[in-house]
Amino acid sequence: MPRYSHRERLQMIIAGERPDRYAASFWRHFYHLEHHAEGTVEAMLEFQKRFDWDFMKINPRADYHVEDWGLRQHWSHDEFRKHTKTDFPVRTPDDWLRIEPLAPTAPVLAEHLTVVSKIRRRSDRELPILMTVFTPLAVAGRLVEENGLLADHLRTAPEKVEVALRAITDTFVRYVSELRNAGADGLFYATTQWASRDLLTWQEYERFGVPYDLEVIRAAEADALNLLHVCSGSNYLKELSDLEYNASLYNWDASEPTNLPLDKAQLRRGAVVGGADQRGWLLQGTPDEVSRMIEKLKADNDPSRLIIGPGCSIPPETPMENLKAVKDTL
Repeated sequence: MPRYSHRERLQMIIAGERPDRYAASFWRHFYHLEHHAEGTVEAMLEFQKRFDWDFMKINPRADYHVEDWGLRQHWSHDEFRKHTKTDFPVRTPDDWLRIEPLAPTAPVLAEHLTVVSKIRRRSDRELPILMTVFTPLAVAGRLVEENGLLADHLRTAPEKVEVALRAITDTFVRYVSELRNAGADGLFYATTQWASRDLLTWQEYERFGVPYDLEVIRAAEADALNLLHVCSGSNYLKELSDLEYNASLYNWDASEPTNLPLDKAQLRRGAVVGGADQRGWLLQGTPDEVSRMIEKLKADNDPSRLIIGPGCSIPPETPMENLKAVKDTL
């Protein structure tokens, strides 16, 4: 029998202490269920019940952040197919001036407070729950049809984009406080594609990303269990991990060749979540192959430093037998 609860195990790892076993958590979208609160709740609880991960990363629909600002989409009822976006709030630089702060009671934001509250009430209190929140620049990136448009506006009309970034930041500073009140232990705080050399220079991210990021994550309070997810390739993991992001856990795609591998990431604080190649052997391998790769991760990494997980949300079509192999090998 395990010697420690999920919460105790994570606390030990964050403190640099050796736990009773390797910890792990995986997460994915359930597109056919996530277009209403009850479906999201049931999907998250069933996935956790099946695999008993060491923390739950609530995986809401990605655009819940911006639907109250006018993004529209057709819901997918296919487990493996994303929703189809039909209308974007920002098309011209002047459109950023129309983005105003929202209250946590805005319909879609309130819906996801309900998601957190219901999951917390129906979960073991010893299960840490992290709610997905995008950084303000990442939220702005959901308001446009393609990333290049926001990157162009940041360079040609920065003062207009900054009006929207201020409104987005004010919205989510208030919102993450309510997430904690609803029962979230902290944030799965995601930069999406924006903290990457592929879209912005570091100097641009320092201006348009970092100050707003810090306001939101600090609003979760000092005792929050926050995970900073630095998405995409060519990312700024090293630069961000050197800053005071109030994060205890760091996650990125270490299997992407333009990013730091696990053994080269010398983080100043906290523990690493990752190691599983979610588009490679986890998705495409057999259960035996997955078991061998998990054993290799265990052999190559200290359990007081690594929590085994993916580098990003796993593809929904990932075989459940492969996830079972992960759990059994732990």
